[in-house]
Amino acid sequence: MNMDEINKQYREAAAYLTSRIKGNPETAIILGSGLGALADQIEDAVVIPYREIPHFVHSTAAGHKGNFICGRLGNKQVLAMQGRFHYYEGYTMQQVTFPVRVMKLLGIRNLLVSNAAGGINNTFKVGDLMIIRDHINMMPNPLIGPNNEMFGTRFPDMTRAYDRSFIRTVEEIAGSLNIPLKKGVYVGLTGPSFETPSEYAFYGKVGGDAIGMSTVPEVIVARHAGLRVFGMSVITNEGYHFADDFVNDGADVIVAANKAAVVMSTLFKELIAVI
Repeated sequence: MNMDEINKQYREAAAYLTSRIKGNPETAIILGSGLGALADQIEDAVVIPYREIPHFVHSTAAGHKGNFICGRLGNKQVLAMQGRFHYYEGYTMQQVTFPVRVMKLLGIRNLLVSNAAGGINNTFKVGDLMIIRDHINMMPNPLIGPNNEMFGTRFPDMTRAYDRSFIRTVEEIAGSLNIPLKKGVYVGLTGPSFETPSEYAFYGKVGGDAIGMSTVPEVIVARHAGLRVFGMSVITNEGYHFADDFVNDGADVIVAANKAAVVMSTLFKELIAVI
């Protein structure tokens, strides 16, 4: 498929969503495993299943409902993806990141991303919230191939992939509400297998604090398109100690994420209110 055909798909998806959404939202949220509950707080919500949107694929991962939602949150008009697409589902990177470019065409300027992640840093506990200050990409870069000039430059800078002003604002909000936060580096792997003890140890030694199977491709494409990004991980398992009877379990991840979703929702709502 050539670039003109690809861009036609972006425009068709954007045109359909334009016909369904309200107002002119400037902020979008991508909600990860078990974190879709934040979408339940969106007022005046218009819910659009992914299957109805031209050229969207379907989210098959547990804890990902597969809806695009438009409404009010933090007294602002927002878009929210209740579930995302993953490379491990068998989708191409273009499919994984397709919604980000569609949202750019819809006029989105700010992207808030969330995920469930395993804790590498041994000070992290299940249920902690970690502001993503940077990432380490261990997936195929979604910008490989001909550059799409409609969205951005060939070599986008990733020095400040996560907006430092947004980070400071959320730290201030959390401080005023007595919400404890961690801050660290997110490592993005393809999955879908959980990491081995040696892999957790390795990525800790090279600077990782938490590890997961999403987010990084979306952030790269968002930055390529000039969007400001804020990211947050919910620590849903501790990968720095492995007792003889320890196992990583996907169901446990969703349970832990659900418990932390309420606090994360508060922070996102407060950030959106002041953007």
